[in-house]
Parts: sequence; structure tokens; C-alpha cells
Amino acid sequence: MSDSVSQESEAEQSQTIVMPELPEGRLLDTVVAPAEVLSSPCGDADPTDPEVIQLAADLIASMRVAPGCVGLAANQVGVPLRVFSLDVSEHPKTRTCHGEFVLVNAEILEATRNQKAREGCMSVPDFTGDVKRATRLVVRGQLPVTGEWVEFRTDAFEAVALQHEIDHTNGFLFLDRAAGAHAIHPRQTYL
Repeated sequence: MSDSVSQESEAEQSQTIVMPELPEGRLLDTVVAPAEVLSSPCGDADPTDPEVIQLAADLIASMRVAPGCVGLAANQVGVPLRVFSLDVSEHPKTRTCHGEFVLVNAEILEATRNQKAREGCMSVPDFTGDVKRATRLVVRGQLPVTGEWVEFRTDAFEAVALQHEIDHTNGFLFLDRAAGAHAIHPRQTYL
């Protein structure tokens, strides 16, 4: 592969997703396991529906105020729809970053290069787990407001975070992906 091609691919991967303007978001409470809404597959959502647009704004607002939160799925706030927010721009393990965005009806088209890493979740506040996930992805989803389909490549931490949120929309927690009881750990708290 030539240098110009690899530079072009890196630039393409780091391109920010341009989000349509959203209304002001409200802060929503997070649902914790074993709530049934977390273990049930979510339904498809109409990204142009005013309630879904407000939900997108609420997810971003709620994600922004939660310390260490890089993503929040609709079912984590009690709404069983395939919608989530994501922003890994401040995380130290981020390599590729598409900015702060919301995807509706997202799906993984390609996944390669599995690697095990520790994950946590706002809906599982007392535990973390070692989960094997792909570190390179191609993802497709719709933007709220316009319903425009976007497809993009990503890697590293953003790829892991996307799989975590897409799992939520499919009714899975990271606990369901851990390699067994030995891979689940009490969450460390620091004073």
C-alpha cells in the first residue's frame, strides 16, 4: 500500500460525522441491570420521528454529564429503540474518532482483529469485564432528523465502544460477552 493511500484511509477514518441540529436535551436516569429492557432486543426507530429526535438529544445530554461515559443506548434510559449516542474524543485509548454522534438502527457490516479488553457500563455499575471484541469495524446507521444513512470505518477504542452500544440495542450487556465468571471483576473505586 502506498503512503498516499494509507494517509487517505486514515483521514477518511477520522472524519467527523456531521450531526443535524438537535433540540435541547434533557437529563434522563440510567436503568441498571437486571432491568428487562436491557436484556430484550430493541425495535427499529424512525429517525425522523420528533420523539426519536428528542431522544437523540436526551442521550447526548445524559452522556455528557456522566463521568467517563462514552456512549449511551436508548434502552439504558428505558426506551426500547435502536438508538445510541457515542463520543470517544476524550478517551485516552482513542485512535480513530468520528466526534460526538447519534446513530439510529445501526448495524455492523464488517468486524476484524479481535482483542480482549476491560469494559464497564453505566447499567452495570458494580462490575467490569474482560470482553473480546473486533478492533476494526465498518458500521452503518441512520442520523436522527434527516434519516440519512452513514457508513464508516473505525478502529481501536471507537470500534469497541460501537460494538458495546450496538450490543445494547440487541439486548446484550458486556456481561453476556465476557469469557466467563473469571472474566468479571468488581469495579475499582478511587477516592
